[in-house]
Amino acid sequence: MHRVLVLGAYGLIGQNVAQSLVEQGFDVVGLGRTQATARRVLPNLKWCFADLETLQTPDDWAPFLTEIVSVVNCAGALQDGPNTNLDALHHLAVRALSICCVQNGVQLVQISAAGATVEASTQFMASKARGDVAIVKSGCDHQILKPGLVIAPSGYGGTTLLRQLAAIPFLAAVSYPNAAIKTVGIKDVTRAVCLAVSGKLKSGFVSDIVEPSSHSLENIALDFRQWLGFPRPKFQITLPNWIAKAIGKIADGASYFGWNSPLRSTAQRVLNDGITGQTDPILGPVSSLRETLAAMPARTEDRLFARVALLTPFSVAILAAFWVLSGVIGAARADVAASNLIQAGWPAGFAVLSVYFWALVDVAIAVGLVFRSTSQKACLAALGVSAFYLGAATVFLPTLWIDPLGPLVKVPPTMVLALFTYIGLEKR
Repeated sequence: MHRVLVLGAYGLIGQNVAQSLVEQGFDVVGLGRTQATARRVLPNLKWCFADLETLQTPDDWAPFLTEIVSVVNCAGALQDGPNTNLDALHHLAVRALSICCVQNGVQLVQISAAGATVEASTQFMASKARGDVAIVKSGCDHQILKPGLVIAPSGYGGTTLLRQLAAIPFLAAVSYPNAAIKTVGIKDVTRAVCLAVSGKLKSGFVSDIVEPSSHSLENIALDFRQWLGFPRPKFQITLPNWIAKAIGKIADGASYFGWNSPLRSTAQRVLNDGITGQTDPILGPVSSLRETLAAMPARTEDRLFARVALLTPFSVAILAAFWVLSGVIGAARADVAASNLIQAGWPAGFAVLSVYFWALVDVAIAVGLVFRSTSQKACLAALGVSAFYLGAATVFLPTLWIDPLGPLVKVPPTMVLALFTYIGLEKR
């Protein structure tokens, strides 16, 4: 049995590649970093686990290549960050892998990127190109495939951004209007991979995988809007480059809190530089963007995902602001809050201590929302604490239910917002 190891097998490309290879009759093993995500995305696939950034020598790779005939490298990241080193992931790990492939007689199929050159303006493209060069220098049996902007039924990274842009009601907002972008449907990518693994592409084969014609980002966003069934925008604005760059810097800063936004500066530079190329005819025709979209009709859940993806960042920000202000104002006006409890019969010292304690809890929830790794747990904490507030207030201060400002009446809507945010933050 031809056994194939797919690196990054639960990513957008890797998931589809693994499924296509299984359908073609190959024995597929996935390699990923996070077991929980892997088991959730492809529960029936055979898995092994490692952080590719730590596999820096051929000996590190050797245990993973036992009985492997072909490796398909679909692993990648967009930008350096607190937990990501692009050169280690795209170059050094790939160099070590390619040498190990030579030593073990294993074929290596590399998923690179259209436009990847060592002189590229972004570390993403340059590190991808350094990995490609290392593969060629190693002399292993290899094929290097360079897809354009990959369009798939599921949203991930840049394609999630396109869905978010399409979901903005009444308004189309784009930047870099003159950028030339070529897309490719995921089925064209997986077809090329299957050709390579099946031995139908010679060793040393290198090709882009892109549609024949390029588009502006504006037209791609409009095509996505039409695909999703949203009405055409009534207004259209083009963001000046300085505003787009400022947004990118903010998104870069958010990455240090674990938020990997598709608006980060690398994604913007890649789009501004353009994504073009020319597909080798041996791969066959590549579908246009509209053909790709027509082949995967949008469903109700696609429209729902687009809207939830658009609203979730705002809901996180609103919830975080609500809880931090609740804590800060509560602590600043502790005397007023404590007086209500004292009137209900609480000892003065205990009432004041309780106000400060719950003010600290409120701020802690806000801090939890700010960090991606704890954001969902913070949503659950917000639900629990809100329910406690309602119950305690009903017992000790029931008159607050008929207070003209409605402090208790307003709590259930914030609980619903916390639940919505929890759902919107669900990972793959």
